[in-house]
Order: sequence, then structure tokens, then C-alpha cells
Amino acid sequence: QVQLVESGGGLVQAGGSLRLSCAASGRTFGTYAMGWFRQVPGKEREFVAGITWAGGSTDYADSVKGRFTISRDNANNMVYLQMNSLKPEDTAVYYCATDRRFKRPYVSPQGSEYAYWGQGTQVTVSS
Repeated sequence: QVQLVESGGGLVQAGGSLRLSCAASGRTFGTYAMGWFRQVPGKEREFVAGITWAGGSTDYADSVKGRFTISRDNANNMVYLQMNSLKPEDTAVYYCATDRRFKRPYVSPQGSEYAYWGQGTQVTVSS
């Protein structure tokens, strides 16, 4: 059983920053890629950022490139999403997820490739 717990969401003004955290337990964390996704009510879930199992490669949605940074701490089973220069369109529920494939050598942006998901944390950016 894998558990993922996100934290760090909240209300912030446009241009501000937030750092999301995801604590993982129940599986060998350091051998699976991790991803962050977000969803707005009425819209499909979208890929935000991902990082390979050893942290050697990252990938980002075009909409967040240059503003968001994903990182991981395998010693403490944590993954982070640093979000800078936030915009109102970043408002969503943010989810972390763990890849279903052992040591995938690249980041997949497909939600179907992720096996376990957290409960989400709300990020609201006011204009």
C-alpha cells in the first residue's frame, strides 16, 4: 500500500510563490519516477511536472516552464514543487503521483502511467 500526502497549498496573490510537498510511504520511493498534476473542476487533469527516480531528469508542462521546479529527496521520501511567479490560471487542485513502472528512465506526462495518487492540495492564485 502506497500513501502520498500533499501539503503546502493555499491562497496567494499573482506573482507570489508556494512550495508544495508530497510525503510518500509504503514503497521503495527512490526507484519510481514522481509527477505533479493539477485539475480544475470541469476540466481534465493535466500534467505539471515530473522527475525520474534518481532525479536525473525532469520535465515540465509548457505552461509552467521557467516558473516551477520539481525536486525530490529520496532519503526522506519527499518530492517538492516550487512554484514561482504564480498566475491566476495556476489555480487548481494539485496532486502528486508515483509512476507504475520501476525505474522508468524518462518522465511520462500520461496520468495513466501513474499508479498511486495523493488526495490533492488546493492552490488558489488571486489576481
